[in-house]
Amino acid sequence: MKSRWLRPESTADQRGDVWIMGVLNCTPDSFSDGGNFIHAGQAVDVQQAVDHGLRMFEQGAAIIDVGGESTRPDAEPVSLQQELERVIPVIKALTEQQCPVSIDSMKAEVMAQAIEAGACLVNDVSALAYDAASLPLLAETGVDVCLMHMQGSPQTMQQQPGYGDVVEAVSAFFQQRIDACLQAGIKASAIVLDPGIGFGKRLQDNLALIQAIPQFKKTFDMPVLLGLSRKSFLGHITGSVVEDREIETAAAGSMAIAYGADILRVHDVPTQKRAIQVASALSARADFKLASLNN
Repeated sequence: MKSRWLRPESTADQRGDVWIMGVLNCTPDSFSDGGNFIHAGQAVDVQQAVDHGLRMFEQGAAIIDVGGESTRPDAEPVSLQQELERVIPVIKALTEQQCPVSIDSMKAEVMAQAIEAGACLVNDVSALAYDAASLPLLAETGVDVCLMHMQGSPQTMQQQPGYGDVVEAVSAFFQQRIDACLQAGIKASAIVLDPGIGFGKRLQDNLALIQAIPQFKKTFDMPVLLGLSRKSFLGHITGSVVEDREIETAAAGSMAIAYGADILRVHDVPTQKRAIQVASALSARADFKLASLNN
């Protein structure tokens, strides 16, 4: 798997070919790390956010995913101006330090200004369906895009979600959105797929989608990204609270790697990097090298 946003030196300390996307939520209400970089007046502490992003990059993240609007269940939307104020200064500061950045947004104007500030990947939970201007923007700029599946919206997605066959439903959605991208002029080589773990999914749906990674890879021949980190379905299995799900995240991520996942979106980069190294070794990822061989 190749990508224009991955610089070789960005994963110099990562022994596998599974890439880490570090989560940097500049929001007061994201489900896990909301409020970490927000002042009482709702303004982002840019330097604190940038320091955390650079730290994750140094710890082994290949790219930092910056978001200014929470997409957790029941999250309230924010205005365009507020989202821009939260993310653009952070993206500019990170890219000035040669840190690869993705923008987590559904709004075309946020995407456009983020790309101008240096973002090289758009991570859209609506798969470029929310804003009609998104498709032509991505075609014109040529940056990579992650298309995610979500049933409903953040406000409604966990209100009794249901599927006949969740894998078939997500596969059909992927095909529809890929076709829309190709028709708009977006290159197939720019597309990453995300089945949307936790976005309008029940426990059994999440498990089925992780197990279906080989099917997605075979059908679409595109990289697969998974956002498993600290998700509620892990707590449903073990009873753990959101602040204490790194073990569960590592176990789920390791299985995802065995199934063929290419990118894992995580909060705790050092912990998950170690899990990825072991999972990569056991699943014989092509670029894996034992650390002892490099000492």
